[in-house]
Amino acid sequence: MSAEALVERRRAAAERRLAAGRWGGRLRGAVPPLVVFIAVMVLWEFSLAALGVQQFLLPRPSVILAALIDQQANLSRAVVYTATEALGGLAIGCLLGVVAAFATARWLTAREALLPVAIAANSIPIIAFAPITNIWFGSENPVSRMAIVALMVFFPVMVNTVRGLTQVDPAALELMQACAASDWQILRKVRVPNALPYLFTALKVATTLSVIGAVVGEYFGGPRYALGIYITSEAYVFRYPNAWAAIVIACALGIGFYLVVLAVERVALPWHVSNRQASS
Repeated sequence: MSAEALVERRRAAAERRLAAGRWGGRLRGAVPPLVVFIAVMVLWEFSLAALGVQQFLLPRPSVILAALIDQQANLSRAVVYTATEALGGLAIGCLLGVVAAFATARWLTAREALLPVAIAANSIPIIAFAPITNIWFGSENPVSRMAIVALMVFFPVMVNTVRGLTQVDPAALELMQACAASDWQILRKVRVPNALPYLFTALKVATTLSVIGAVVGEYFGGPRYALGIYITSEAYVFRYPNAWAAIVIACALGIGFYLVVLAVERVALPWHVSNRQASS
């Protein structure tokens, strides 16, 4: 065997050991949450039976699981509809938030005009805004819930993106200015890369808010198969396991959105320190 082939073989073996070590570290990190989850489920299941807690107060996990299986067709249709509303509102709110953030970070006039409006919009409760959007767009129109979600995610996306665009290392700005870089080059090479971790942090918050906004907005109107209306209607007729099954689906939907953003962040920002620590 030649020396080059031996070096290549050793390098490949070292890479395999490194990859195995990373996967082993990730599996070890996943064990504690899994153990806690199983312990909570077991405690929930048997403590309710031992304490004699009525099903209408809190069903056991086994009962909720049975309802999930029994209502699979209805819940599948409901989650698709609600996910569409959440994703639509998330896209609109994030787009408007990023655009407002760039304008706010660039022009003082825009900052003075947009920040008070953003703060005021973030202060509007869902229960006050949902009936208004139903009047504007119609209770059966999904745009009504998309508007609620967009309003909820707009402020965190805008604020975090503004922080990322403005809180830049002064030494990096001085270096770019010393190299006679234009404002566009500074924005593209310094400010935007610095803002990306802040933006993904905002997106992680916005994904969970989007599901909350869509489900709560459906309490005030929407088709009968929507997830929020399904929860309220099933609880109204005392089918509490079905209502809890829909709540579990809503939680899973929010967690799924969060995991998607987390995966995209690791692909888009492999250089960020949090991703390097997670992969080490």
